[in-house]
Amino acid sequence: MTPRIVLTSGEPAGVGPDLCLAIAERALPCELVCLADTGLLAERARVLGIEVQLQPYRPQAPRTHQPGCLTVEHHDLVVPCVPGRLEVRNARYVTGLLERACAGALSGEFAAIVTAPVHKGVINDAGMLFTGHTEFFAERTAATPVMMLTTGALRVALATTHLPLARVSSAISHDSLCTTLEILDRDLRQWWGLTRPRIAVCGLNPHAGEGGHLGDEEIRVIGPALTTMRERGLEVSGPLPADTVFVPRVLAHYDAVLAMYHDQGLPVVKHAGFDSAVNVTLGLPILRTSVDHGTALELAGTGRAESGSLQAALELAIRLARHRT
Repeated sequence: MTPRIVLTSGEPAGVGPDLCLAIAERALPCELVCLADTGLLAERARVLGIEVQLQPYRPQAPRTHQPGCLTVEHHDLVVPCVPGRLEVRNARYVTGLLERACAGALSGEFAAIVTAPVHKGVINDAGMLFTGHTEFFAERTAATPVMMLTTGALRVALATTHLPLARVSSAISHDSLCTTLEILDRDLRQWWGLTRPRIAVCGLNPHAGEGGHLGDEEIRVIGPALTTMRERGLEVSGPLPADTVFVPRVLAHYDAVLAMYHDQGLPVVKHAGFDSAVNVTLGLPILRTSVDHGTALELAGTGRAESGSLQAALELAIRLARHRT
């Protein structure tokens, strides 16, 4: 079956619209539905010199994506958009796209969601609490999410996501780690076909706490959680020092790494494949992938934005959606 994938165009002043238009130029083995203001896409295409036919979305008339065409479900911008210039009044337009995509995925209208980047700051400036796509979709699906980035064979999941560093330690508990590891193990089996995933778990502190001399979270929380999960049959190793677990000869023994916080694990993924890395939200009743980069306001409308990460996110969404069907 040809999956119907919904693509949210993200922050209108950023590179999201540019990337959606770049993707439209390629042949894709899916029906792609872009949620955006049609006028915004048309204007951005004019600026970028992209020839594209924008056609309205008709749910009753499935059609496989054709190069040079883009199926669009129109959503009105609140105010006109200037590339590179944030406008707080358009924040509700951005979250409205996410609401629509989530509702369609939950109903079965869409097989997967692929998201272009949003700007967290301008959404919060509009008076809406927004910490990220991961938390947004988790709240609306009443699920416990696990954020994972992947590029090639490298898969890095996070025990905590978008938190100030000062709050990370208190957010890590025995139960939260067990839940995260259960989800990671289950989804690696279900979606990647790994019969017994080997998971490396980082410590929180330098040198994994150095036996308690550099912090005791490894002794109090992380180590006991790993013991529990081994008793439940999971193949988990750690707590391991985060500064050596990503050494290739060490990494070769594992299928995934669980990092304790955002900037412990994600810089490694982005260094390994910034233009091809994909953000996947595990633990949801819907499929969702995303680019691994931000809105790049300075590149919007310049033609210099690279679409590799969005292409990889879409390809992974198609593969996982076909696996599900």
